Amino acid sequence: MKKLSEDEINQRLEEFEGWTYAKQAIHTSLQFENFKEAFTVMTRIAFEAEAQQHHPNWGNVYNQLEISLSTHDADGVTEKDFKMARAIEDIVDTAS
Repeated sequence: MKKLSEDEINQRLEEFEGWTYAKQAIHTSLQFENFKEAFTVMTRIAFEAEAQQHHPNWGNVYNQLEISLSTHDADGVTEKDFKMARAIEDIVDTAS
């Protein structure tokens, strides 16, 4: 996968509300009603990540979920990360 330039990344991020670019990755923070809802969404994302063979760096504290995506083989952000970000957005939208 080809590593995207910072300009390409910022242009693509215009399609994603609440996502930012820093430290060679794209990031988002999601908040849910409670831990159960956050963990349910994390589980759905985990299944999708496994299907895509692309696993996020993430953390969860109670109802807050922090997600970072980068392609380690490319040492930065690629189209693979935006494909996963789109899937995450779709999962979150379905859960709402």
